[in-house]
Amino acid sequence: MSASAPDVGSGSPTGPGPQLDLPVSPLARIKSRGRIRGRLALMGPAFVAAVAYIDPGNFATNFESGAKFGYTLAWVIVMANLMAMLVQYLSAKAGLASGRSLPELCRESFPRTTNFFLWVQAEIVAIATDLAEFVGAAIGLNLLFGVPLFPAGLITAVVAIAILTLEQRGYRRFELAIVGLLGLVALGFLYDLIAVGNQSASGIASGLVPGFSGNDSVYLAIGIIGATVMPHVIYLHSALTQRRIVPVNEEERQELLRYTRVDCIVGLGIAGLINLSMLFVAVALFNKTGNTGVDSIEAAYDGLLTLVGGGAALAFAVALLASGLSSSSVGTYAGQVVMQGFIQRKIPIYVRRIVTMTPALVVLALGLPTTQTLVVSQVVLSFGIPFALVPLILVTRKAELMGTLVNRSHTTAVASVIAAIISALNVYLIYATIFG
Repeated sequence: MSASAPDVGSGSPTGPGPQLDLPVSPLARIKSRGRIRGRLALMGPAFVAAVAYIDPGNFATNFESGAKFGYTLAWVIVMANLMAMLVQYLSAKAGLASGRSLPELCRESFPRTTNFFLWVQAEIVAIATDLAEFVGAAIGLNLLFGVPLFPAGLITAVVAIAILTLEQRGYRRFELAIVGLLGLVALGFLYDLIAVGNQSASGIASGLVPGFSGNDSVYLAIGIIGATVMPHVIYLHSALTQRRIVPVNEEERQELLRYTRVDCIVGLGIAGLINLSMLFVAVALFNKTGNTGVDSIEAAYDGLLTLVGGGAALAFAVALLASGLSSSSVGTYAGQVVMQGFIQRKIPIYVRRIVTMTPALVVLALGLPTTQTLVVSQVVLSFGIPFALVPLILVTRKAELMGTLVNRSHTTAVASVIAAIISALNVYLIYATIFG
């Protein structure tokens, strides 16, 4: 009678012999936390990106368009949000498939001159981004605590850097901090939307039908798109997913892609609802009462305070501050990704913070009209979108870079239409400005 051989290396906890612990993939380890906790842990990058879609520039464009044109431009917000979902999904997919950020993929795929141009325009976009975020956060501090705008801008810089230091201690801490600030913005506008009430279902339905009301509405529509589809987070999203959870095989890669898709739909869907709520609040509060001349964030705050009450005004100011602080942190992070990817250089965060925030501090110090400055910055951002979107389309259609996650032909076609629409609106804006 022979003895059975010991089950060495089977990995079974009940085997009779010495045990060999088999490696557990990062994805399997996260999923082992449980059905809910595990799946929530797989989400996050799109929520970081979503913060940029509800930055103070959105406050300016959404409130001004709602006050002046009622529900007319609601369709622009919906269209821009759907565009954002696809664009951010492609960016996240690029990072997941290649293990590299979009700027790194551009550096590998395009000539040096092209990359230098893309880097320079991306830095200009970063300055325009910081302009909106710093000015917005400064206004929030001023409304809440009476802090003068220039010192408020300096406080914003310090807080933004503090939030960014969380990323150095692990991506999840940074993500959770940003998600918390996103939640404050959402709760603030949920409160205000309930407080103002008086929404017209037929008006909302008519606003979902594409149309304009003169050149001014086209200008604001482009500002809405520029404030929604943000060039810098097109670059950033790929960096957020490139090494976040590394798949060990094709099955895990496809599973992560499915979670990425859900992440983009949920995260950016929340941002879209917040943007619509901004416009709806402005319509109910200003357009329907004849106060169509409201064209500043401060006037929106004063209107809420006078017509609705201190609670609604407080919710608005807190949401504005949370928006400015979170989006400012994300913008600085994106700037690092852009520089490191395109030219393989990295500078200290505080140096980048000083460079990109200087124009915003100049605006605050000179007392220039803040809301008009925010709207102009969003138009500048809109002009930068094609320079991020076209490279993204070109990269994600290459099988040698994307592998099995390469774009399908219809995905590339839809993304190309989005780039064409944005470019056409920009050309029309130039024409209307010169000849209108």
